[in-house]
Amino acid sequence: MFAIIGATGNVGFSTSSALRRAGVPVRAILRDTAKAARLSEIGCEIAMADLQDAGSLAKAIGDADAVQIIVPVSPRAKDPAGDLTRSIESVVDALAKARPKRVLAISDYGAHVADDIGMPSVFHGLEIRLGGLDAHVLVLRSAEHMHNWARVFPMAVASGSLPTFQDPLGMAQPTIAAQDLGVIAANLLLRPDSGRDLEVIHAEGPRRYSANDVAAAVSQLSGRVVHAQAVPRSRWKETFERTMPASLADLLIKANDAKNEGGLVDIAPNAGEVCYGTTELIDALRALVPPV
Repeated sequence: MFAIIGATGNVGFSTSSALRRAGVPVRAILRDTAKAARLSEIGCEIAMADLQDAGSLAKAIGDADAVQIIVPVSPRAKDPAGDLTRSIESVVDALAKARPKRVLAISDYGAHVADDIGMPSVFHGLEIRLGGLDAHVLVLRSAEHMHNWARVFPMAVASGSLPTFQDPLGMAQPTIAAQDLGVIAANLLLRPDSGRDLEVIHAEGPRRYSANDVAAAVSQLSGRVVHAQAVPRSRWKETFERTMPASLADLLIKANDAKNEGGLVDIAPNAGEVCYGTTELIDALRALVPPV
């Protein structure tokens, strides 16, 4: 049995679908019954649990041999950073209670960095906690998801300007389509145990893309000329805090500073395995760019 925590998200559903195509049983662990239908349709067993209730989560994991965990950010929480930390603590406690043989955790590029670089540092803490489990732990560090650009596409198509925190605009950054990440995770869960307690794998797309590349893709898909435009560093705080609480804004500001420095939010030095998705940026964005 393969239990997927966060099965309704883009990555979790992709993993669940790939595992079902492989013919293995999947238990989708959800906190909202309204989202269960499409998972039931592909043959998943459904279990309900609150991510911050370690007892109910351990019960939902039950006898699963392997568990995939995705700990999401809740932007609507009053303190998203604190909420994320509490969720991590709860999930790790649940895993310690349930004692599955294998755990695959979706982490973040840059999680190897000991200094505080925002969001990757939260996952640095997650990886440390997972290292204490009595299980074969697979840490799958993911590059940024391509669909994260979608929130600014309506503005970009309307104005001809794609706002970005990436600077310089031509610096290529690692990124990946969420569905590719889910398939990579499923393949890792299905392969034989390596015999090692902890493995770290990195995952990104077939090639790296810059903000200029994103603007070019939006131009091609929308039929309107769009140029990337860096948001001045002095305006980052006010820009982020228009749409999110200060604690989440702080994590993202630090992460973007680290990305722009280069070499930090990236594959760890002397890293082992790197897996590459097959979805190109323009194909990942095709359904996300609004028509003119």
